[in-house]
Amino acid sequence: MSIRHEAWPAGTPAWTDLSVPDRVTAQNFYRTLFGWSVADGPAEMGYYANAELRGEKVAGIAQQMPEQQGMPPAWLTYLATDDAEATSAAVTAAGGTVLAPVMAVMDFGSMGVFADPTGAVFGIWQSGTHTGATIANEPGAVIWNEVMTTDFAAATAFYAAVFGYTYTDMSGGDFVYATFEVDGVTRGGIGAIGAETGPLPSHWLTYFATGDTDASVALVTEHGGSLVREPWDSPYGRMAVVTGPTGETFALMGMSDATETGEGGD
Repeated sequence: MSIRHEAWPAGTPAWTDLSVPDRVTAQNFYRTLFGWSVADGPAEMGYYANAELRGEKVAGIAQQMPEQQGMPPAWLTYLATDDAEATSAAVTAAGGTVLAPVMAVMDFGSMGVFADPTGAVFGIWQSGTHTGATIANEPGAVIWNEVMTTDFAAATAFYAAVFGYTYTDMSGGDFVYATFEVDGVTRGGIGAIGAETGPLPSHWLTYFATGDTDASVALVTEHGGSLVREPWDSPYGRMAVVTGPTGETFALMGMSDATETGEGGD
């Protein structure tokens, strides 16, 4: 378990949110699955809600804005930055694409949305009064973030150039994967899309912790979600990939003694 009320170090996955065409359905689903408390925010902000676990911020859920209509819902990973404008410039210099220019969100902070050179979409977050997730690494909270890519070499070079990531190789056989570090602390992973996942575009994937992966999968399917990849055992916990009722993909990771990392790596 990690509780943090300060801004996350630059390059760390600091926040994740979801924009959906039916926020009520999404809110009810995640309340049931993770025990979140979710209350609508103001209409002019897309009813953006900070979902909470034990009074701490976990993630955001919002109604899609008119300009987002027709876009497939997806959990968006935000990487922390101390200077959003400088990071935006670094993204374009390294071959990334600006999807939503840097903008201030009242006094909460500043954000932008980008695609890396392989097409994986991510956001950046410069903290104001909102520092991102304040709880991580316990059931119902984010425990891991990774980018899965169609071009491992291009993606690792990009994130090293923009965020200063260093990497620790975890590969074996056909499995190509590395953890990434910020100032020597493991903060997430980067992997090559392999045959076990089928042909997929590059993407960031958010893992939520659970005390019982199989029970959580059963809840997902009982409440309108679907199973994408059957549960499997790993040295870091039992995992599964699922979708929510509006089609957004995310992963589940069972807690184990080895899984005290990710957003809460401090």
